[in-house]
Amino acid sequence: MVAPWARLAAAALLAAWAAFARAAPAPPELADPAGSSAPAPDDRGFLGRLPFIPVPELDTAPHSGVTLGLIPVFLSNDAAGQIDQILAPDIIHSQYFGWGARWRTFRYLSEDERWSIVGGAKQFVEREFDAEYDLGLHRDGAWSYVAHAMYDRSGTGRFYGLGNNSALAAQTTYIDSQIRIEGSAARNFSRALQLSYQLRADTAEIEQSALDSLPSIEQRYPRLPGVGDASEVQQRLVLGYDTRDSIAIPRSGVRIAAYGGFATRALGGSVDYAYYGVDATALQPVGPAFTLASHAALRYMPSASNAPFWALSSIGGDRSVIAEAQPLRAYGAGRFVDRNSFSASLEARTWVARVREFGTDLKLEVAPFVDFGKVFSAISESPVAHGHVGGGVGLRMVASPYVVGFLDFAYGTEKLAVFSGIDYPF
Repeated sequence: MVAPWARLAAAALLAAWAAFARAAPAPPELADPAGSSAPAPDDRGFLGRLPFIPVPELDTAPHSGVTLGLIPVFLSNDAAGQIDQILAPDIIHSQYFGWGARWRTFRYLSEDERWSIVGGAKQFVEREFDAEYDLGLHRDGAWSYVAHAMYDRSGTGRFYGLGNNSALAAQTTYIDSQIRIEGSAARNFSRALQLSYQLRADTAEIEQSALDSLPSIEQRYPRLPGVGDASEVQQRLVLGYDTRDSIAIPRSGVRIAAYGGFATRALGGSVDYAYYGVDATALQPVGPAFTLASHAALRYMPSASNAPFWALSSIGGDRSVIAEAQPLRAYGAGRFVDRNSFSASLEARTWVARVREFGTDLKLEVAPFVDFGKVFSAISESPVAHGHVGGGVGLRMVASPYVVGFLDFAYGTEKLAVFSGIDYPF
């Protein structure tokens, strides 16, 4: 599944590099004399005069092949000079699925309200649409709401078998088609304390592989729950405590979420399972430009015999989703799958440069990191023994107050992984 904020990081980062390269202040001796009426020369060059930021796109996630393209990024700023809208269409070419195009609109109405629409298609197999609306992000009112609709058909699904020791040689592939509609309503007892209820209807079709280079999932795992068609109606409660100083670009505070949920055939789905867990993030500033960020998540599935493999606990990929997948950036998304999971991450976020360019306050951040993760089948098993470790470095462009674009490089025991996207991994 493609997150609605993903694949804009290359644009954001390269735009930042361009800004830092050309926005250095002129030395005092080169400044215009006081009272000079001569117009300043326009030294922006051809690219600087374009009405958009032309950015090459590179996507090399571990098992998605190579995607190349061009993104013309249009930024809009409010009266305070902060980004309030991003338009980012693109033209791309996928190693596996040919030519394609996408349209993206991200609208930041305020720090409390935003919406986004992303849609696109390639010549073969892959299609996507994602729309989301968020209201009450700052929890100043009594209620907060989220509405989300998604259709995604991806041709690069991977499954390696169940368990923490699943082998790379056991890799299979499949086409994953998902349709999802979900909404949540949250009661804000205070700005820090919130109780959220979420209802989700989800259908998934796991189809035969579109790639000839690997075995198809139904050939190697024909009895695996979730192969073929499945649907679920899922309910979830999340009790959250959040003291971070910012939702999008936090530098201090903690976020702790305890959750529990279930899917049942009694509500019209085809599967039954239950899960619960805890997810925590802590941020500690050390000086004006350095933040130590840590994250840990533990998820258990006490009843999972009927759960499709795509609903099990998983680690791998570039980001944490509360109650769902957890990051292990040295490996591809969903690399390790089982009933239960534990993950932990630590990264040092350091601002190394700052300019004002494109009408926006931009900061370039470097973040070395280390990730740890494990999946396991028995609740009695230690969640920290015999885990997988990976490390790397992230480059982030921060456009206050809403946007973080990242490009993370990580290495573990298999191969180099590169991820890009929008928002911090946790």
